[in-house]
Amino acid sequence: MDIIRQGSPVLFQYNQSKKWLVTVSGDETLHTHIGVIRHADAIGRPYGSRITTNKEKYLYLLRPTTYDYIMKIQHGTQIVYPKDIGYILARSGLEAGQTVVEIGTGSGALTTALAGVIRPRGRVHTFDVDERFIRIAEKNIRRAGMSKYVVQYTADVMDMTKLPVSDADLAVIDLGDPWSAVPQVRRMLRGSGSLFAVCPTMNQLEKLAAALTENEFTDIECSERILRTIDAREGKTRHSFHGIGHTAYLCYARKAYFERDGERAED
Repeated sequence: MDIIRQGSPVLFQYNQSKKWLVTVSGDETLHTHIGVIRHADAIGRPYGSRITTNKEKYLYLLRPTTYDYIMKIQHGTQIVYPKDIGYILARSGLEAGQTVVEIGTGSGALTTALAGVIRPRGRVHTFDVDERFIRIAEKNIRRAGMSKYVVQYTADVMDMTKLPVSDADLAVIDLGDPWSAVPQVRRMLRGSGSLFAVCPTMNQLEKLAAALTENEFTDIECSERILRTIDAREGKTRHSFHGIGHTAYLCYARKAYFERDGERAED
């Protein structure tokens, strides 16, 4: 049985909209609208147990998942949401032990999800030019327990002549001008390797698709995901008032060689 101890991560769950992600410390209390939650009440109990607040409201002690860490992440920038992350992971076929390049670390939400898949032998190499975002991402990645699988670089990939990664299985670009990173990303990918770019607007998709073709990528696909939740109750099931609409467009492509078999000279 998995027992909660001092220092264990716990998600206090009251309902779908009221959840608190904490690291348990015996002398800590959490003051909420449903009453005071005492960390000490969780210690020694198995995950999945139920405790009550001083207002006689009960909540469950859940082990946090990667999804929970992402949704509770400290934001420095707009994050990539799980509805988009899930498609990135499935479409790219990412597996344990593989190598990922991420251009634009942001708050580290996508970094955390990628690391959760490629661990323990794989690595995520993530680049950002903003030291403030790097610090926020480092904190978020550490909180999710993924630090040992992530290599962070404070650097502009477009300015690098010698790249620290080669034969990567997947590259993800999350920049305002993703097309500018395509030539360098190509150099870091293996043949047939996958590329994803996160784009807020269709104008960005247009410029990116042109750059991908120019740089010999194939299987180009642009898409969007809308998430609608359902309130399922006997005789009253309906669409929820809550949902996640447009967050970003995703562009997928794979590295190819248009002219001949084998690598281009510039690769």
